[in-house]
Amino acid sequence: MSTLTQHAPAKRKHSLLLIAAIEAVRRFHPASLWNSPILLTLWLSALMATVESLLGQPVSGVPATLAWQLTGWLWLTLWFANFAETLAEGRGKARADSLKAGMSELQARKVAALDDQHGEWVAATLLRKGDLVLVKAGEMIPADGEVVKGIASVNEAAITGESAPVIRESGTDKSGVTGNTQVVSDYIWVRVTANPGESTLDRMIALVEGAKRQKTPNEQALTALLVGLTLIFLLVVATLPLFLGYNQSTVPRLYLIALFITLIPTTIGGLLSAIGIAGMDRLVKLNVIAKSGRAVEAAGDVRTLLLDKTGTITFGNRMADELIAAPGIEQSLLCQAAMLASAGDNTPEGKSILALGSKQQPVPTALPGDRIIAFSAETRLSGLDRGELQYRKGAVDAVLAFLHLTRAQMPEPLTLAVERIARQGGTPLLVCSRDQLLGAVHLKDIIKPGIKARFQMLRHLGIRTVMITGDNPLTAAAIAAEAGVDDFIAEATPEKKLAYIRQEQAGGRLVAMCGDGANDAPALAQADVGLAMNEGTQAAKEAGNLVDLDSNPTKLLDVVHVGKQLLVTRGALTTFSIANDLAKYFAILPALFVAAYPGLGVLNLMQLHSPASAILSAIIFNALIIVALVPLALSGVSLTGSAAELLRRNLLIYGLGGLVVPFIGIKVIDLVITGFGLV
Repeated sequence: MSTLTQHAPAKRKHSLLLIAAIEAVRRFHPASLWNSPILLTLWLSALMATVESLLGQPVSGVPATLAWQLTGWLWLTLWFANFAETLAEGRGKARADSLKAGMSELQARKVAALDDQHGEWVAATLLRKGDLVLVKAGEMIPADGEVVKGIASVNEAAITGESAPVIRESGTDKSGVTGNTQVVSDYIWVRVTANPGESTLDRMIALVEGAKRQKTPNEQALTALLVGLTLIFLLVVATLPLFLGYNQSTVPRLYLIALFITLIPTTIGGLLSAIGIAGMDRLVKLNVIAKSGRAVEAAGDVRTLLLDKTGTITFGNRMADELIAAPGIEQSLLCQAAMLASAGDNTPEGKSILALGSKQQPVPTALPGDRIIAFSAETRLSGLDRGELQYRKGAVDAVLAFLHLTRAQMPEPLTLAVERIARQGGTPLLVCSRDQLLGAVHLKDIIKPGIKARFQMLRHLGIRTVMITGDNPLTAAAIAAEAGVDDFIAEATPEKKLAYIRQEQAGGRLVAMCGDGANDAPALAQADVGLAMNEGTQAAKEAGNLVDLDSNPTKLLDVVHVGKQLLVTRGALTTFSIANDLAKYFAILPALFVAAYPGLGVLNLMQLHSPASAILSAIIFNALIIVALVPLALSGVSLTGSAAELLRRNLLIYGLGGLVVPFIGIKVIDLVITGFGLV
């Protein structure tokens, strides 16, 4: 790798930091701070401090050097808070720019009817919801839509990053297509489902451009709390001159301004937007689009997760797991017969039988005179004829019919094996020769590796997992036990899903689920968090409040993790900020007013050098703590351990830590500034 290539990421990082730093200065304008009451208060206070410093010591009562130091640190505090937000936005905007670069000026073949093979070429920007377009091999799909006629392979790399083509077909649960993706083969008629500016790419770009992000209800509630605390500390600071007046003492207005800023929750006030933007950015990195921030926050409060078995908990492709020989049959004969009978079976199940058999003996090769019987859904059999030898493999009833046998005529050990496979949630197949049952194959719906551990982690966080499956109750119970879910819905129908969601919500629990079909739409709309697959029907995408561009149902677990991490991070830093304010209150006030009220000496535990050094140390600490917490705000708090362990750990680190850190930090800064003679 070249040196230039090695340094490219570092250069991009430095460029991002520089842009964020410049943008942070631009946001000193009060109009940019209007939606953040805490930062607007900080701006007003810094402006007042600047006026006091300009008027000089005769008016401010503070030496010019100290006055300008206090004023400078107030402006730096505002810059640090702005920088946290612009840095978070900058990371999102870098992704937005790359998405915009991938959008091209497309042309569309607009047609009047489904039998129209020609139509007229128009700019994609002129298309409107409901328009019909024809897209042929090699052409770009001009807008988000739903396939209403035809079947085609589509390259969705522009959206998912995955270059392997996927099938999109009308009348199925995989009929959704996305603008700016390419038809690789065949042709399709697409009904446009999004107006210009409302496409998947447009929504993703809007999502990552944090400046356009609206505050969520939780953020609004937290902002109201912070404003309340600010008003309380404003009253505290405003009444201090009255108390000092009883003792014929005074305090400079500049000290009161600085004290006010150190006491109000500037830490969380400065990081609140950055936390929200970073959370949305993590969601975008998962290739998930949220229709609103409310959906992401709801994901953090979810208590019940409804998960489809196929594709989410299991791979969906049943795989051969075991070969069970009938009484008197050699295992090697069964293995050879099963592989020969699977020669004409190109399904994943057939290929898995060859893979399993190859572990026991070499795969037999077909001879020139062999007649291969391909698997079909009608016969449910595959096989091979070699002279007078005949081998068949298939569903139990199909193989018994081939041999003209009934289930009662099966050898008892083989009957028991078939029943055991069914009880365990598997699918039994039989293998036979021309006139004899040779054994059974256990097809197992393989549980995704690591899924059980993820369910255990969710359980620790207080989240119940419920498996949805069309299997019978016995099969569902076996798979549920193996996967480690808390509950299951067997023989599931759309009505059953909807009823279960309503039942959980009636108990005060928020519910999340995913789906892709039109029959999933009512449940997706009812759920608090509905993750729709981008490849699914338009009805499902409109009903859900999140859309997964990769169409991966397992992503629901990641969405819940992102939502939970967002809420925990915000809560942890709010706890730290408020604990910080309380600690600074008891750390600074005694040092400031011990001369006027000597009785405060017992509370002056830190023995700061002077009132001037105390207030300057506090204002410096107040600014630097924002910088120190920016990485945590952007990366999020770790969610390891159970909910109780997480609460204890966060209270210890961010609660107790928020009380202790100011005492240590302010004392260290006091020693440094007095040592360098800054006060």
